[in-house]
Amino acid sequence: MVTSDSTRHLLLANAATLAVALVLRWPLDTLLWPYWIQNVVIGWYSRRRMLALHRFSTDGFTINHQPVPETPESLRRTARFFTFHYGFFHIVYLVFLVARMPSLAWWDWLGLGAAAGSFVASHRASFRQNIEADAHGRPNLGTLMFLPYARIIPMHLAVILGAGIAGSSVTGLLVFASLKTGADVLMHHVEHGIL
Repeated sequence: MVTSDSTRHLLLANAATLAVALVLRWPLDTLLWPYWIQNVVIGWYSRRRMLALHRFSTDGFTINHQPVPETPESLRRTARFFTFHYGFFHIVYLVFLVARMPSLAWWDWLGLGAAAGSFVASHRASFRQNIEADAHGRPNLGTLMFLPYARIIPMHLAVILGAGIAGSSVTGLLVFASLKTGADVLMHHVEHGIL
């Protein structure tokens, strides 16, 4: 069960990021940076979580149409594949973000650092809770590997549709931040609820 504290921390991190973006009048291209960092942090903790499993299930999890055995080697291979695949997406996003990065003032960098720090703190606390819950259960490795991808859908759409379309409009920022926050909270509940 998701604690109200972990959900509250996630909501506060998202709200603080949006507030910084509105106060500093960031274009959507700049707002994507703290969310990119958040996604990298999610990937980092997802990999650590996989590798920390002592007991896990692979029911329904296949690779090349073959069932994945419940072995330590399968666990390591899955974590390596996840790191490569999830990392590849984020390298592509990084190239996109660097290419579209506006020039930033020192206060923008400070705002980016604060937003990124709030996401790191939020996900570190959630990771500790996940590790404790995993020790008392038997999470499905396949589910654990695929869950982080749902949280990157809003960023993926922004990259595909062109973040520059929204420019610096408040509506564009609110729509994107709402989609991202909704995906975060939903997947946070799913992650804590089904695993």
